[in-house]
Amino acid sequence: MPLFSRELGIDLGTLNTIVADTRQILVQEPTVVAIVVEELKMVEWGTVARDMMGRVPESIEVIRPLQNGVIAEYEITEKLLKELIRKVSPPMLFLNRPKIMLTMPYGVTSVESRAVHEAGLGAGASEVYLIHQPLAAALGVDLPINTPSGNMIICLGGGTTQAAVLAMNGIVCAETSHTAGLKMDDAIAAYVRKKYGLIIGQPTAEQLKIKIGSAIPGGEQQSLEVQGQDQVNGLPRPATLTTDEIADALEDPLNEVVNTVKRVLEKTPPELIADIIDRGVAIVGGSSMLRGIDKYLTRALGIPAYLVDNPITCTAEGAAKALAMRAVLRRSLASS
Repeated sequence: MPLFSRELGIDLGTLNTIVADTRQILVQEPTVVAIVVEELKMVEWGTVARDMMGRVPESIEVIRPLQNGVIAEYEITEKLLKELIRKVSPPMLFLNRPKIMLTMPYGVTSVESRAVHEAGLGAGASEVYLIHQPLAAALGVDLPINTPSGNMIICLGGGTTQAAVLAMNGIVCAETSHTAGLKMDDAIAAYVRKKYGLIIGQPTAEQLKIKIGSAIPGGEQQSLEVQGQDQVNGLPRPATLTTDEIADALEDPLNEVVNTVKRVLEKTPPELIADIIDRGVAIVGGSSMLRGIDKYLTRALGIPAYLVDNPITCTAEGAAKALAMRAVLRRSLASS
């Protein structure tokens, strides 16, 4: 590992955090931390902490330090960033502190962006820059945003859905909704509770979404048996759900995603709309892996929508690219 300051792009997400440099993905871990409640001491983080959810004594709490894409637990987020930076940095970190580009949702307040900036500095970075996630994702999938032509991207994350139109290395118009992956999981859990009288946790709902979920009903059917708690007697009981049932459960959150995109299109200049129709809409983010989401959005918007090749990692990759383009992007980088 080189003994000079590294430049890292960090996509700090509600569900997952990804660290990249200009060559490769370095770390990809769940944004989950296990802490000792009385001492506020972090005992585990990432995949190990996620596997502890719902399985720990009262003395330990497993939390997501980011909610809806912004910091909810500042000290815990700083500790998590410190661990991530330490994992990918040279041994003598104090002599080779990295420069980092951190992603933020579009539309965050100055207080929220300042918290991320200070957390980055507190975690050991020598310089911290902030970039909005739609802009970073567009750079990560090589959209031609350095031209006057319009490009549209939809970021379907765990805590936020962001739709943005970009041109000339900046965001022309955008909107952020808190209806995203976690709200989809909540919708599935509510559906199972209403139809089967069964209480399931967020991890189980997420597995249903990932393994048999679809945005469009009527396609190839799959089924999955899950274990839950009977809401009447509290005893464990199984239930088997199908793909169409998951599609039915996701109808409302997907409608809100479409409405968010439509509100952005309504604000977009006509000249850029024509470009977007020609080029299509890029879909990125962890929730974009839902089966049939590209077809669903194409039908709902009347504009071709396509899933990019690197939907989960592109935002971190774009953040790493943005560090080398700071001079070009200086007017578009988020303020701190």
